[in-house]
Amino acid sequence: MSWLPTNDPILGDTQSCNALELIIVPRVRDLGGFEVRRALPHGRRQMVGPFIFFDHFGPVQFLAGQGMDVRPHPHIGLATVSYLFDGRILHRDSEGNIQEIVPGAMNLMTAGRGIAHSERTPEMERAGLHSMLGLQSWIALPEGQEEVDPSFQHFDAATLPVIEDAGVRARVIAGSAFGKTAPVKSLSEWFYVEVRLEAGASAPLDATYEERAVYVLDGEVEITGDRFEGPRLLIFRPGDRITIKAVRPSRMMFLGGTAMKGPRYLWWNFVSSSRERIEQAKEDWRTGRFAPVPEETEFIPLPE
Repeated sequence: MSWLPTNDPILGDTQSCNALELIIVPRVRDLGGFEVRRALPHGRRQMVGPFIFFDHFGPVQFLAGQGMDVRPHPHIGLATVSYLFDGRILHRDSEGNIQEIVPGAMNLMTAGRGIAHSERTPEMERAGLHSMLGLQSWIALPEGQEEVDPSFQHFDAATLPVIEDAGVRARVIAGSAFGKTAPVKSLSEWFYVEVRLEAGASAPLDATYEERAVYVLDGEVEITGDRFEGPRLLIFRPGDRITIKAVRPSRMMFLGGTAMKGPRYLWWNFVSSSRERIEQAKEDWRTGRFAPVPEETEFIPLPE
């Protein structure tokens, strides 16, 4: 995904519990035909663990011949996670990786010193009416590893650990949760889990991670007596034992990890601990120093 900042909404949700540090109502942006809800970065919170960007796109329906077309654009200093619940996206990047992203699969693109990529609806998907629902997250890279070589990891849904018990279904996308560990390799300690709860079912949020949050996509959950409807990003204090109970069938993401050391600067699609490095990335994209994306002739110009 490619982005520019927008103003934060005025929060209207006054419900809270002692363990909650912040409730974020994701702000809505229109990306040329479908809405995106952006939870991070936020005016009161830049990151949760290494998560520095969190977009919820869809649900959206496309007519035949239509689809998502995110032209080639650059990244540095981060890793992107594309995760779908519905639809398909064709990923192409300047390292030569071409991957069709499907629901339930883990796709981690590490930009490091620099990568460009595009995200488009596959041609076969455009042949008829189709829909899309998913999440795009950016993971800030730790200092000392922001300039690693770019790479791409893909794991089919069938290769990711799944836990099913008493109205709970969870898929571990990254890190460890519910006694299971995902196969993805990461440069810092973080976790990302899809959790679905039937009405009345409960799931614990691991207290061992330094920073933790729950993104409620849809449904309604109860935490220590207070209720929260989706979409909401609920950020919790470190160390507290948290149990999330579904008031009605609910879908959410558990996420977080070790806090980043030092601040991160974020401009357009660039993340870095150095302002100078971001200025260099701007110049590199403006002057065409990023490697091209195969089979692409378009690109997103540097914002003025």
